[in-house]
Amino acid sequence: MAKTMRLDKLLSHMGIGTRSEVRKYIRYGWVEVDGAKPKSGSVHVHPEAQTVLYKGAPVIYKEYVYYMMNKPQGVVSATEDARESTVIDLLEPEDQVFDLFPVGRLDKDTEGLMILTNHGALAHGLLSPKRHVFKTYEAVVDGPVNENDISAFKAGVTLDDGYETLPAELEILSVGDHKSETRLTIYEGKFHQVKRMFESRGRFVVFLKRISMGPLKLDDALSPGEYRALTEDEVNQLLEQAGLSEE
Repeated sequence: MAKTMRLDKLLSHMGIGTRSEVRKYIRYGWVEVDGAKPKSGSVHVHPEAQTVLYKGAPVIYKEYVYYMMNKPQGVVSATEDARESTVIDLLEPEDQVFDLFPVGRLDKDTEGLMILTNHGALAHGLLSPKRHVFKTYEAVVDGPVNENDISAFKAGVTLDDGYETLPAELEILSVGDHKSETRLTIYEGKFHQVKRMFESRGRFVVFLKRISMGPLKLDDALSPGEYRALTEDEVNQLLEQAGLSEE
C-alpha cells in the first residue's frame, strides 16, 4: 500500500496538472476526498484507501507507469539534452509529468523498442549484467554474411577493446553482395555492441532496429515516434524478468 501523500502532489503525479494548477482546481471545488471538498492541497490522503474525485471522476493512483515506444532515428535516449531531441520530448505533456526515463539506451541513429518508466528497480533488474536479459535486433550490414559469421557469433567475438562477448544468435534473413539483412540476439549490453560485433567480422551496420527486450516485443502497430502504455500482462512479464515480485 502506498503511504499518505499531499493531495496536490498526488493529483499532479496523475497528470491532472502542475502543482500550482492543481491547487487552483482545489480552490475551485473541483476536487473531492471521501465526499468532502478540501480547502488546501497540503491535505494528506492515502491514495489507495481514500476516494479522490476530480470533476466527479475517480482519480486512480498509479505509483509506477510503463510505456513502450518505437524510438525513431535522430532522437537520443536521454531524459534531457541541451542540443538534441530526446525520447521524453516525444511524450504528450500529460505523460511527461511521471518523470519517466528510458531503460537503457539506443544510439541516435538506431530505432525500435524503448521501454520508458519511472520504476527504477525494474530498470536496474532489466539492465543488470547478472540477469543476461536478451535483446534482439534487425541489422542491415554492408555486404554478405555467411555461416562462418553465425558460428563466430555463437562462440563469442572479440571486440576492438579486447572484450570477448557472450555467445550470440545470428540469423541471416537475406544475403547480397552489397547488403545483407540479419537478426541478432545478444545477452548483454556493451557500448555500441551490435555495431562492434559486426565490425569484428569486417562488416558495417547501415541500419539497426531493436525489436525485443526480454519477453517484450515491439508492437508492429507503433510507427517510429509513437508509444503506448504496456498491458498488465506485459508489465508482469517484465517484473518477473527483472526478478521483482508483482507490485
